[in-house]
Amino acid sequence: MTDNVKTAVVTGASSGIGQATARQLAKDGFRVICAARRLDRLTELAEEINGIALVCDVTSDDDVARLADAVDGHLDVLVNDAGGAFGQDHVEDTDLDKWRAMYEINVLGTVRVTKALIPALEAAQGTIMFVTSTAAEYPYVGGAGYCGAKSAERNIAGALRLELGGRPIRVLEICPGMVKTDEFSTVRFGGDQQAADAVYEGVAEPLVAEDIADCISWAVTRPTHVNIDRMIVRPRAQVSNDKVYRG
Repeated sequence: MTDNVKTAVVTGASSGIGQATARQLAKDGFRVICAARRLDRLTELAEEINGIALVCDVTSDDDVARLADAVDGHLDVLVNDAGGAFGQDHVEDTDLDKWRAMYEINVLGTVRVTKALIPALEAAQGTIMFVTSTAAEYPYVGGAGYCGAKSAERNIAGALRLELGGRPIRVLEICPGMVKTDEFSTVRFGGDQQAADAVYEGVAEPLVAEDIADCISWAVTRPTHVNIDRMIVRPRAQVSNDKVYRG
């Protein structure tokens, strides 16, 4: 990028928190590279926000290399949002393929993208935002796989902050609680809409993607000497991972 417009990369930008974050950062004046797997959704979003659509599966070395090329050596903000939960099985009944998929996306995919973009972020004195989850705070029944993946991602963020100490890159983390989006729970329950809807049943005001996007926007636009190490964001009705007040 050769002009003075700040650039942001948002992974997982085709839906949910990633999509809302891309929109918000565009409003904040960033040129946003919208990265995800679904080109049709990315194209529509990029046209809406005057951004750039780039197909990127974070589990693919080739795709991530193309993403690194696209930033052209200078990146102000990276939002690592690509991820997901698959299943809610107890450990003794679990499908290890679901665990493998969660680790490939949430953990290895996040590392792959971050590693590839650190040089461009350092050149811009940039910011890395990890979108983890309150699942990283402590476990819940049926959450072993997802809690494990998000805990790993949290510790990657923490270790990276230590490793980059003294260099001009901020490492931030946001931990969303119950956020009602079009796809997260539906994907988790394998397309079972009834099971997905039950997660939010009776909760008058779960968070929505725009709530998290607003928090991400605030954190990444603080003065460069201000590091928001970790921000936990829940709806008022959710007082812990397994305690939600329902009307």
